[in-house]
Amino acid sequence: MAGLLLAAGGGRRLGGRPKALLDHRGRPLVEHAARALRDGGCHPVHIVLGAAAAAVRERAELAAYGLSENPDWAQGMGSSLRVGLAALADSEADAVVVSLVDQPGIGAAAVARVVAAYEGRASLASAAYDGRRGHPVLFGADRWADIAAGAEGDRGARGYLQRYADALTLVECSDIAEPYDIDTPEDLHRLE
Repeated sequence: MAGLLLAAGGGRRLGGRPKALLDHRGRPLVEHAARALRDGGCHPVHIVLGAAAAAVRERAELAAYGLSENPDWAQGMGSSLRVGLAALADSEADAVVVSLVDQPGIGAAAVARVVAAYEGRASLASAAYDGRRGHPVLFGADRWADIAAGAEGDRGARGYLQRYADALTLVECSDIAEPYDIDTPEDLHRLE
């Protein structure tokens, strides 16, 4: 079970502060998000960087993870998802759990619960919060090519998940995680 952390965004609504470098509990947010995937049962964990990639590599302790840089990060999450799935294509992973760097309220317990929904290489599962689909999301390896082909802009795999909603297993996580995003300066109070 691989983990894929999308951490390439430039924090446009945060005044150009890359979310991966936001301080949370004394360390860059990217470290916390990668650790949540690892501690939730994902190995290997791969991180897609983009905005300020050199600064992230310099400041964050990421030696335990695979890293890719998305030169097209400004095009949105879809391009980062494609880069990450391509990086994992030669791995032995039967599935990947995809998480976003800007959701510090989602930890290892939610990742582990989504990992437990794995049933095979065609698996499709997502954390849910009060019945609404959220992150992290699990994609069986048999689905990666189709997901990558349709990943565009900031929608990532949203279109794919809507198209295959009947196959999607929702895993309720509202009792163990909070799906808020760190998108604007008003959200920064959620960081510790």
